[in-house]
Amino acid sequence: MTRAESELAGTHPHERRGSPEFEGSANEQPAGDRGEGVAIARDVRYRLREPVTWQTEAGRRRIRLTALAWSAAGGLLAGSLLLLIVLPVAGLLFSSSPRQILRGLGDPLVWPAIRLTVLTSTASLLLVVVTGTPLAWVLARRPRPGRALRLAETIIGLPVVLPPAVAGVALLLALGRRGLLGPALEVAGIGLPFTKAAVVLAQSFVAAPFYVQAAVAAFRRLDPELVVVARALGAGPPRVFFTVGVPLSWPDLAGGAALCWARALGEFGATLMFAGNLVGRTQTLPLAIYTALESDLQTAQSLSVVLVAVSVALLFGLRGRARP
Repeated sequence: MTRAESELAGTHPHERRGSPEFEGSANEQPAGDRGEGVAIARDVRYRLREPVTWQTEAGRRRIRLTALAWSAAGGLLAGSLLLLIVLPVAGLLFSSSPRQILRGLGDPLVWPAIRLTVLTSTASLLLVVVTGTPLAWVLARRPRPGRALRLAETIIGLPVVLPPAVAGVALLLALGRRGLLGPALEVAGIGLPFTKAAVVLAQSFVAAPFYVQAAVAAFRRLDPELVVVARALGAGPPRVFFTVGVPLSWPDLAGGAALCWARALGEFGATLMFAGNLVGRTQTLPLAIYTALESDLQTAQSLSVVLVAVSVALLFGLRGRARP
């Protein structure tokens, strides 16, 4: 028995000093390791608040029953959460036949909404990647970020916790006709609200954190010595960024871009508040589902199945990419 096991069992290690088992473990372990093990054992005993009684048959039976009860309780709680997620998806997929789902896709709302959604979500992804990648590089590569960079990183994460409807109102009050920049945009002949550009901006606003945060984490995992070597060989900051930073971080950047695109694909609240719900002009798939729900539940279900299929394919793609 080691010194840590003796402490955990409630017996003082000096009481067994003469035994061969104690002498063998004492010779095998360095003094520092023994001291650390004793400290860990004492901490465990303090947290348990009572001696561990695994030496007796009754104690072992009690531990087995406790482990069984713990496993049953954990399985029940985990199963409840999984059921909460699986049941709605199952209801969406299996409450109608495949023929009915395909018939729902023939509604005039469907294909204009699909085309607009693909167009705007792709444009918002390009906007976020082009502007967010340099920002992530700056946030990640500063060895001692000041208050300004920490504030910028906090602001980037704000749309994640901001309700989408609030985001839409904020965009309207900033870029609308009576917003902060509204008069200047009107003088320049630019009208953003209730246009495709408004859809792209709304999607970019809510989806940007998913890419930027993934890019920051990817750049922070980059070996700093590679950057130092590249700079020592005469490469300037732009060349280091494009030839070292981006290529070596590409898998994580691609994963962040996929999450960003998926978030833009499903954006609803900010788009509704800032861009409206105009058929063929600003009506994306989530807005088409909202419109169809008022008159044709089958069409709404068919559009929902399309979004579920895209989401599942995206998740499987990300899981496969992360698998070694």
